[in-house]
Amino acid sequence: MKLLNIIASPRGPKSRTLSIAREFLHTLQEKYPELIIEDLDLFKENLPDVFWGEVAAKYVLMQGGVLDKNSQISWNRILNYSKAFLEADLYLISTPMWNFSIPYKLKQYIDIIVQAGVLFKITERGVEGLVKNKKMVCITTRGNDYGEGMPMHACDFQEPYLRSIFGLVGITDITFVNAQPLDFHPSLTTARLDVAKEEARAIAATYEMPLVVSDNGVQQV
Repeated sequence: MKLLNIIASPRGPKSRTLSIAREFLHTLQEKYPELIIEDLDLFKENLPDVFWGEVAAKYVLMQGGVLDKNSQISWNRILNYSKAFLEADLYLISTPMWNFSIPYKLKQYIDIIVQAGVLFKITERGVEGLVKNKKMVCITTRGNDYGEGMPMHACDFQEPYLRSIFGLVGITDITFVNAQPLDFHPSLTTARLDVAKEEARAIAATYEMPLVVSDNGVQQV
């Protein structure tokens, strides 16, 4: 069983988001010692750019065409990230809220991996997600309180977007830990982070791994 640990904060050890994520991962690995954790630090990763050539290659493939050698090399860089995402069984995304949404590196990564024919397919009935029987946990930190019923709730474009885009590819079991508000009352910041860390530990302690379909039927790993 492999967890893809997607890191979308550039602050490293100083990151409040990652401090919560560490608690989740530590508790989860205590429960599942055989769990393989693969880190993907988006601010350190040399993510490929999606320029005209890559977009053109995408449309050639969508129309059933064949790529030339140079286009195939460029497109393979995109596909490698999509396939690596698909190979994981469980996902952790750790991301602060930036401008009501997600950091640009996380958006770039999503634009790279969400490709037709790999993570989803288009059928006569519409879009069908190809990421089956997998789960995701998202840990976020927010300066303000964007919770339901709060004045800023309508400005939360982070959680709805992540639920929508990963729901599109088939991941509907998504759990959020939102640490908020962290910036308006500094005296309360530590306490609010502690609450989020406890929530993350509690989720990990009771977490059930996704079901894996094998030749012998459905098994829980």
